[in-house]
Amino acid sequence: MASSNETAQDQVTNGQTVINVSRLRNKFGTQVVHDQLDFSVRRGEVMGIVGGSGTGKSVLLRTIIGLNRPSSGLIEVFGKDTSKLSVREARALQARWGVLFQDGALFSSLTVAQNIEAPIKEHTRLSKQLRQELIDVKVSMVGLPADAANKYPSELSGGMRKRAGLARALALDAEIVFLDEPTAGLDPIGAAKFDELILELQATLGLTVVMVTHDLDSLHAICDRVAVLLNKKVKVGTIAELIQEPDPWIDEYFKGPRGRAAETAKTHAGHHIGKAAQAGTAPVTPAPTQKRQEHLG
Repeated sequence: MASSNETAQDQVTNGQTVINVSRLRNKFGTQVVHDQLDFSVRRGEVMGIVGGSGTGKSVLLRTIIGLNRPSSGLIEVFGKDTSKLSVREARALQARWGVLFQDGALFSSLTVAQNIEAPIKEHTRLSKQLRQELIDVKVSMVGLPADAANKYPSELSGGMRKRAGLARALALDAEIVFLDEPTAGLDPIGAAKFDELILELQATLGLTVVMVTHDLDSLHAICDRVAVLLNKKVKVGTIAELIQEPDPWIDEYFKGPRGRAAETAKTHAGHHIGKAAQAGTAPVTPAPTQKRQEHLG
């Protein structure tokens, strides 16, 4: 593990692999969804996963975290072959990551605090007082007001449910966070704020983030690299590298009207940040905003 004084970007540069997928094949009946997928995720990076309808983006995510069993191939997380773990070893490994499913996937009959407490009670023997202190920290960490802890999911807005789900995903101080369409259903402002939250947590906590998304703005703003699922295979690279690929889907996705709009928004945001910094009006910010500027500039 990287030392505590090492930034998330340094960890990416060092290239420590935390997830390794090799020769992965997913088949349902006669339908082959993935065939011989090979890619890795480095410690401290934000990896986006994209692809057209039916390419198995969520299937891939669920396979990595053990909810789907692959037809063949190897998945290693933190150097451990996930197919060879005992129940106890699997539970210990799963405690090192968190998952945010679409719309938060919170237990509707539990309050936000109880949702966050659930994995803490399952995996630790902390006292009720310590659990409550952890809950308070997680609620604050994701930018929710303190009184949100006592509300039920149905009483929250879509953006607040996402944040509550993220708080639960981080309940056990996860090293990896898996996100499935985290900005789906949010308006552009809410989506941008959620992206900023992910960057802040990633930089502050040194998280590795694996994110299934269709949101081009998010891809441009926060992803170090992107895995594109195409024709049962995968292509991985930075956006700049991927747009050099001679593939019609990639070309249309990144260079079509929506892709050009996201690129323009990225450029304008970077220009605005740069001018504010020169004028001395930009706030002094920690690593997350600095990283956003790198991606937006």
